[in-house]
This record gives sequence, C-alpha cells and structure tokens, in this order.
Amino acid sequence: MKVKVVCRKLYDYVRYDLKEIAFPSSLPDPPHIKKRRKLTWHERFLVLKEASRLYAASWVRDIGPDLRPNDYKKDDGTEDKSNGDKSRSTETEPSALEDIAVAARGGMETLRPALQRLYMTRASAYRDALKSFIEGYQEGIQQVMEKKEDSSKAQQEGNTDKNSA
Repeated sequence: MKVKVVCRKLYDYVRYDLKEIAFPSSLPDPPHIKKRRKLTWHERFLVLKEASRLYAASWVRDIGPDLRPNDYKKDDGTEDKSNGDKSRSTETEPSALEDIAVAARGGMETLRPALQRLYMTRASAYRDALKSFIEGYQEGIQQVMEKKEDSSKAQQEGNTDKNSA
C-alpha cells in the first residue's frame, strides 16, 4: 500500500510540479484584458519588414521626415506670431539638451566638456539651494530659541512677583 502512495506522489510530482519548475507558466491575464487575435503570416512579415526598416534607419544620424512624418510639420508658409517668437528665443540661447545634442555629434572630445558644464551648473544650483535651506533653518531655530528665552524670562518675572507678594 505504501509503495502505491509513493509511486502516485512521484508520478504527480513529475507530471505537475517538475513540469512547472522546468517550464513555468505565466500568470493569467487580469479579467479586464481582452485577448488579441493572432497575427497572420503576412501580418507578421509586414511587422518584421517595418521593424527592420526602422532599425536600419536608426543607424543614420538624421532620420528625417520620410521615416517619421508625424514628427516633422509641413511648412505651408503661414506661421503664427507666437511660434516666431519662440524660435527667436531658442536661437539666442540653446537649451542644455540642445547643447548636449550638438556636442554629441562632435564626438567624445566635445561631449565631455558639455556634460561637465551641465553637471557643474546642477551642482552649483544644488549647493545654492542647500545653503539657502540651511540659512532659513538656522533663522527658524533662532526664532524658536528667542521665543523660549522670552517665555522663560516671563515665567521668572512671574515667579519673582509671586514671591515678593
């Protein structure tokens, strides 16, 4: 009888547990998820073709409007005045991201100083913020200490008035 139980347990282990250990099943999808249909071979081929085209185009520095038409707006000759003001302000002072992008095109020799400038400006901004926080904190502590001193003096004066009466 015991041999039969051991054989059944061993059989169940191999059939269920070992299979789950070797090839774990994924968690079931939540109930609100709708299953999508499987792609046909033709659709899989089209997806692979588009992915390989985009991968090959990613090796080019400027992808251009032919590969990403939604990222590039077409010029019809009509420009908003607010848009023109924006372009003038960005021309006078490039943002840090534009500065790094230009430096990255130049290679590591130009990228390193640009990154150092960026980190130094961030470090100085953090240092200034920390200094102002510490100054404000010290002022707050001084105000609290002054209030405590004033209240202790008032209590001492109150105690001396009671003792003299």
